[in-house]
Amino acid sequence: MAKAPFKKVGLLGKIDDRGARQTLETIINALTHRGYDVAVEQRCADQIGDGYGPQTLSLSEIGDWADLVVVVGGDGNMLGAARALCEHDVGVIGVNRGNLGFLTDLDPDEVMTPLLAVLDGDYSIEERFLLNTEVVSNGAVAGQGSAINEVVLHSDKVAHMIEFEVYVDDHFVFSQRSDGLIVATPTGSTAYSLSGGGPILHPNLDAITLVPMFPHTLSSRPIVIDANSEVRLRAAYDNDLLQISCDGHVRMAVHPGDDIVISKHRKTLTLIHPVDHNYYHVLRNKLGWGSRLF
Repeated sequence: MAKAPFKKVGLLGKIDDRGARQTLETIINALTHRGYDVAVEQRCADQIGDGYGPQTLSLSEIGDWADLVVVVGGDGNMLGAARALCEHDVGVIGVNRGNLGFLTDLDPDEVMTPLLAVLDGDYSIEERFLLNTEVVSNGAVAGQGSAINEVVLHSDKVAHMIEFEVYVDDHFVFSQRSDGLIVATPTGSTAYSLSGGGPILHPNLDAITLVPMFPHTLSSRPIVIDANSEVRLRAAYDNDLLQISCDGHVRMAVHPGDDIVISKHRKTLTLIHPVDHNYYHVLRNKLGWGSRLF
């Protein structure tokens, strides 16, 4: 059964990328020709130049105005858009102009047919949760960030071992000496966490995974916990200055003795997929898994 169609479309894309610019121009021309209301994010509009007609808005303004936001780029562009757009009641769909593209469904070479079907109401909806992170120093919040993929505690030095404790819902879990810890959502389970040996979590799971980074013990393994848990990391006093990274972009300083409190974000990201979207097909395609034998 068809869902409500989209009428107002916001567009943003990968900055300084010729392929992304060409795809944006194709989408703008096709949608304006068909009478859709289109708005382009200001930085993208500056690159495309004059002559395309649509209004230009900031990312936050697009979130308030649009029914659907189309992101042209890679997963990194989707992550940046997701952290901003989750605060708005708007669906997001991606056109892959990056590398793997776990979050970007549409092929840039054949973008208009599936995109027009989505705009007409032929789509599926998926909610992805984010993580909220606070650095607490001397009882006060010293920094805050959000992540749709992962939160990572690490040193600000290369290959430098750190010490910390892990608590889940105020229950002590373990202390560890390692290069750090990855706290990943199901969305992030196919990103940095996967490279660190973490499990792949289906997006429908309400769970997060804690993945040690090069731990100084053979018995340390990733653990999957309820996503509604509060994770607290406590930096040991004999550490040097540490960092918390959210999706590899938002970075906050962590001093010895500081706590890092990680919990589910109050907002979710609404991903829009074509109706033929299949998560296992995405895994096979992106990770190079074998096809069916029979």
